[in-house]
This record gives sequence, structure tokens and C-alpha cells, in this order.
Amino acid sequence: MKFEKYEIAASIKKSLKEAGFERPTDIQYKSIPSILAGEDVLAIAQTGTGKTAAFAIPVLDLVSRLPGMPENNPDIKCLVMVPTRELALQISEVFQELGKYTYVKTVCLTGGVEQGPQVEAIQKGADILVATPGRMFDMIYQKHIKITKVKILVLDEADQMLDLGFLKDIHDVKKFLPKQHQTLFFSATINTEIKDLAYSLVKNPIRIQISPNDVVSKNIDHSVCYVEMDDKRFFLERIVKEHPESKILVFVRTQVRAERVHMAMERAGIKTYTMHGGKEQQDRNVVMKDFKEGKVKVVIATDISARGIDIPNVEYVVNYDLPEIAENYVHRVGRTGRGQSKGFAVSFCSPEEEEILSEIEAFVKKEIKVIKIDKEDYSKTIDFSEELNTDWRSLIKEAEEDKDKKKFKQKKKKKK
Repeated sequence: MKFEKYEIAASIKKSLKEAGFERPTDIQYKSIPSILAGEDVLAIAQTGTGKTAAFAIPVLDLVSRLPGMPENNPDIKCLVMVPTRELALQISEVFQELGKYTYVKTVCLTGGVEQGPQVEAIQKGADILVATPGRMFDMIYQKHIKITKVKILVLDEADQMLDLGFLKDIHDVKKFLPKQHQTLFFSATINTEIKDLAYSLVKNPIRIQISPNDVVSKNIDHSVCYVEMDDKRFFLERIVKEHPESKILVFVRTQVRAERVHMAMERAGIKTYTMHGGKEQQDRNVVMKDFKEGKVKVVIATDISARGIDIPNVEYVVNYDLPEIAENYVHRVGRTGRGQSKGFAVSFCSPEEEEILSEIEAFVKKEIKVIKIDKEDYSKTIDFSEELNTDWRSLIKEAEEDKDKKKFKQKKKKKK
């Protein structure tokens, strides 16, 4: 069934067509009718399957049809709560793109930036509010926004919201909302906590689960190579230089590691950006923009970028460090192989990380293909590293300069 056959506003169909949406994905096909019918939905699907559009399309239609739209209904009608700033910005863009021919206004609230422009945007009118909890509550208590007439609550990446300690915030939001409202849960994974949360907040939700037996996309080729911890930078350099036109997203465990790998790549003559919680929001926005536009091909990130971020045409995800939580592997590799695209997930496993690898394989219910590296190839990868060559060239240069200085001193002595 094509989108043109759906009973949604013609203005939304127009934007869908322009954006290249012809037929719904599985999660969209199963979610949209239930949401349009006003039912509560708990939807679980792999990353890259179109979850954002699965709720954005019907929400836009429902909001556009509310009484008094557009002139006489200034209240916030839909609240979308998300765990991270990047995800909030991305979801806002989807709503704005698909709703550009409607009168529906979408506003994004996140921390890390000045709130002045956000207050100004709210004052101009907001039908859909996409927000991270911290900034949203700040605005509520400052009386810049009211959510007392919200008709639809959306929790995206609900499991991560729990992981980040937002459970109390979710319950607090419910206290502000009217008793009668629609609730939509969307996530890539589900566990007992999510189910308990969902069923504590809603009545008889429609549960939609796509590919429950395969938590990662079939479009992704998974592989792992055993590499010593201190040698990982040489193998990352090799991957980048063997695929110079590919977008590569590299995941490391900490902010410090991200900056160290960035410097190692610089020494090897490779341009990279870093993406982590220690960067200012404006800098993070620049990284995302340049990476999406292909101005930079390699981004080194912590798990802050593993959830929900839709970056077009990422061919490779490199797990430079294996994630400490096996579930995060799914969210990391989900940045590639999105939609119908083919993707590659390459993991570096040091001896210290072998136990983590076993946990990941148990979680995804499959063995990850091992790329065997013989001793000769291993040595060549290190020996031909531009980083080491640069270091050796510097040492040779310094040695030559020292020789010249010694010769000069000896000549001076002879003259005396």
C-alpha cells in the first residue's frame, strides 16, 4: 500500500512524495493506522527502520485536524520526549520537513544552548514540542510553556530514557498532562522495565514488534578482528585509508579516548571530528552538519551518538572500543545499514575485551565473523602507518640536525 492511499492530509502526502517516501516500512505500516485511530502504541523495531516517520506522519495528521487549527488553537498539542539533544534536533527536522505544507508548527527545546531563541520560538506558537527533559522542565517552571492541553505524548528511545534516569521525569510529565491523552512508545529494544513503564502509564496499548528474533538489521555485515589495545589506531588508519570516500563512524568508550584517537589520526594525516558530551552543543551541531554533508568523512564518538541519530550513507561503523553494555552494540551498528542500504560493522577486540565480545554475541544471538590477521599482515599494518613514519621522519630530521650542530661546533674548535 502506497502513502497516497492513506487517509491523511493532502499536504502531508505532498511532502512525503517530495522526500521520496512511496511505501511505508513495516513499522510504519503497522503503527500508522493504530495511531490515527487514537490508540496507545508500544512499538519496538530495529534501528534504521523508519520509527520517527512512523509516529511523525500520523501525529502531523491528527494535530492538523484538531478543532481551531490553525489560528485559534495556540496550545501545545503534542509533546515528544527524547533522551539526547541530537535526537531532539533530528526529530524536529523530520516533523518540519513532513509538515512544511501544513500549518503545524514544531519547536525543539534542548539544553546546552541559550534559551532566548527557544523562548522566542515558543511565543510565536508551537503545536508540536520536541524536547529533552531538563530544558523542558526549566521552561515549564519559568512559565514559558504549558503542557496541560497536550493531546499526544511520544516517548522515543524510551529504554535509553530509563537508562539515563529519566523515569521520574516521565512520571512528572504525566502529572501535567490532561487525563485523556494518547501515549506512544518507540524504541529499538524492549525489556521488563520498558514493559512495566508502558503498562503503568497507559491502558491496553497496541504492541507492535518488528523482527523480534533479530535485533540488528540484516543489511549489516558484522566482523571482528583481534588487535592489541595499543595497536588499534594503526588498524583504524588502515581502514580509513583503504576506504577514502566512505563515511566512517568510530565509537570509543570515553571522551578522553575520543580525543586521543583524533590526535593519532591527525598525526597520520587523517581529518576527523570528535563527538561527545564534553563538547559545546554548537560544536556538536557543526560536527553533525559537516558529517551529514560529507565535509568530513570520519567522526570519532562516544555512545552519545549511538541512539537514534540518522546520518545518511554511513558505510562503516567501527567499534574501536567494544561497548561495556552489550545492548549498546545494537544501537552503535544501527547507524549503518539503514533502510535498504548495505552497511559494515567492524569491531576491534583486545584480549581485555574478549568477555565483552561473548556478551555481545549472546545478545545479538549470533557469532560475529572473525577477520584473521596473520603476523606478517599485522606487522605491515603497523610498520606502514603514516603516524609511525611521521614520527620516524621527525626523529631522523632531529638526528640530522644534531649531526650538523656537532659538525659546526667541531669546525669552530678547529678554527680556534
